[in-house]
Amino acid sequence: MSVHQSESTTILELEDVSLGYGDRTILSGLNVRVRKGEVVALIGGSGSGKTTLLRAATGQIAPQKGKVTLYGQDLSKVTPEKMRLLRQRMGVLFQQGALFTDLGVFDNVAFPLRELTQDSEALIFEKVLSKLDAVGLRSAAHLKLSEISGGMARRVALARSIVLEPELILYDEPFAGLDPISLGMTAKLIRDTADRLHCGSVLITHDIEESFNIVDYVYMVGQGQLLVAGTPDELRASDNPYVQQFLRGSPQGPVVFEYPETPHFQQWYAQRKGHLNG
Repeated sequence: MSVHQSESTTILELEDVSLGYGDRTILSGLNVRVRKGEVVALIGGSGSGKTTLLRAATGQIAPQKGKVTLYGQDLSKVTPEKMRLLRQRMGVLFQQGALFTDLGVFDNVAFPLRELTQDSEALIFEKVLSKLDAVGLRSAAHLKLSEISGGMARRVALARSIVLEPELILYDEPFAGLDPISLGMTAKLIRDTADRLHCGSVLITHDIEESFNIVDYVYMVGQGQLLVAGTPDELRASDNPYVQQFLRGSPQGPVVFEYPETPHFQQWYAQRKGHLNG
């Protein structure tokens, strides 16, 4: 039985949720659940709404329809102060790392502890070195950000995202820009962290092969909706042409590379062409 099918406690749940900005709907009919100890992948093409879903999970945007529940709390009903406390129970690994460039490696990882806890500097020292050790950078604690590579910076960001030992971790493209060795190590760290902390984890990713090796469940969005959900093996066996095109990276399928021609384009083209010829 997979973790997703077990009776584990639900951390994050979206029930019949529609998301968008203003009158524009990006995704509709979303039913997503993340439980303790579970690693979930959220996949889909560029612009399909994956990051929008993360914004809903962190309370940055309210759903146009449906309900988003975090740690059993309906996010539409919590106060700003309660939302702040809920966010302290989650970690986020941003796509670009979002490290503080004027702080060194150690102080970047220590920042959440200093801001959100009453820990002594001695305890902070031990916690930071422990998390840096987990990502293989204990001996880089004294370095400035200008002295480390991009891949190392991503690992520093990962250490910072787990230093508070959160109940839910959101990873936004954690494998982007990593070499094969760093990518494999990062994937293992994500799985090991979920197992050790028994936290829920959500990965926004385009890296199918590496993520499918570590996740318990996959949600695929596209065409403004949740297309399919299941285990990695179930998605591989799906007969949905959109799913198969995405998994195989094929140029042939329902998703076309060219932006569709519209009446607005035709009008713009005719006006420009007429102006140039005039």
